[in-house]
Amino acid sequence: MSARWRSAACLSLLALLAVVTTLAWQRFTAKPIAQAQRQWHEQQWLTVLPPGSYDNQPLQTALALADTSLRHSRLLAAYRATLAGAPTAILLHNRFQGYGGAIEMVIAINTQGRLVGMRVLEQQESPGLGDQLADPARQWLDQFIGRAQENTPEQAWAIKRDQGAFDQLAGATVTSWAVIAAIQDALRYFDDHRPALLGEARP
Repeated sequence: MSARWRSAACLSLLALLAVVTTLAWQRFTAKPIAQAQRQWHEQQWLTVLPPGSYDNQPLQTALALADTSLRHSRLLAAYRATLAGAPTAILLHNRFQGYGGAIEMVIAINTQGRLVGMRVLEQQESPGLGDQLADPARQWLDQFIGRAQENTPEQAWAIKRDQGAFDQLAGATVTSWAVIAAIQDALRYFDDHRPALLGEARP
């Protein structure tokens, strides 16, 4: 075999070994990476639930949904948190249109129909304006905690500038209105589908 052919054979063998090594490494690391991504995903979602309010793994089983096209948003998924087998909260994952694009949120509602937590999962709002929505340090979403359909009149679901109950994000009126409407959508959905979401038998 000539030196040229030997070199070509060695290069081919090295390339094959590189491919095999890469595939083996990907296979070896795929499971830990997927597990880490799943844990990160769960951490993002479950921060909306009060500590000690559940002992199950809510995100393992999605609930069946009906009428997912709401007035101002679309419902993507729902999950039930339980403690000692009894429901404590429902997590609603929704998507709606903001100023810069689609916004996705997870909203936690307790069994009394009151908001206990919210978190932005995805957003494309303007830097320094609407994107403050996703900054936990701003605590803008905290003003909705404890709100429910029963304790907040219809006209109150608006920004204060429009005689509503809520502060707006500075310089982001459209984003503020979109979030308020989507949160109210979630509360309406919970109230309309309470027995199914909580796993209660209908009377």
